[in-house]
Amino acid sequence: MRKTTPLVLAALLAGRLTPALAQNTPDENNPNFDAPFVQHIRPDRPGQTITAGVLRAGEFQLETGLQRYAPATCAGLTGSSTTLRIGFFNSMEFRLSQPYLFGKPGATLVGGETPGLRPDSVGWAPVTVGVKLMLTPDRASRFQASLLVEAALPNTGSAGLRQPKIAPGGRILLSQQLGRRAALEGNFGFTQYGLTAADVLRGQYLGSLALTAPITNNAGYFVEGYGRGREQLTTGATAGLYYRPWTGLRLDATLGRVLGGLGAGATTVGVGLGLRLGNNRH
Repeated sequence: MRKTTPLVLAALLAGRLTPALAQNTPDENNPNFDAPFVQHIRPDRPGQTITAGVLRAGEFQLETGLQRYAPATCAGLTGSSTTLRIGFFNSMEFRLSQPYLFGKPGATLVGGETPGLRPDSVGWAPVTVGVKLMLTPDRASRFQASLLVEAALPNTGSAGLRQPKIAPGGRILLSQQLGRRAALEGNFGFTQYGLTAADVLRGQYLGSLALTAPITNNAGYFVEGYGRGREQLTTGATAGLYYRPWTGLRLDATLGRVLGGLGAGATTVGVGLGLRLGNNRH
């Protein structure tokens, strides 16, 4: 009996501790769980770089903004971009986005690798749907990796902007937290127009690296460099400021410049916001 008593006591103690331990997720057992970088809203805007952060199940995030694209030699373009992100399961989110291009028919510049004038290129661009999947097991880890798969849907949007073929793409998203509020984030991806082997050979690569860092507890800055293309690479840089009045809302203002490629010399100016609902406890 004396020999079995310690075993009985250990079993009883384990039974009492198990419910308490089960209340904490792997994230909450991580000492980095309450870091501001983890708890605060992490929008995928305003630059080319998409964050590795994935929404929790039941969270909704709306990101929208206006941007003015001003090339060096011809008419400019003003557009808006809106993305709705919905968290489901524990490591996956669904995404739906659609840009809108403002202007008068016949006086609108369509951006991209081969910009040019089209008489009907105003209105809604094609709808893009996507899924972001977290690859690292701990949402509060200082290093995070995610996979983003998305596609612009054919025959959606306004008449002058819709496309007859699907345009799929994918990115690997990486994030390394610096301190408790800053991070380096990078993307490497590929996008193509169509699904044939010839379409793959005409696809475009994308790479970017961004630094987000605080100035105060509620404000910070953002700097980014990016490149995209294939035979001819378009490169550029974006910088901006953000202000976060509360943990689920962030406002931003950015200025960018195309440094190389077909659009060299063009500038971009933008403003926007990100709003998260469903998990604003801090």
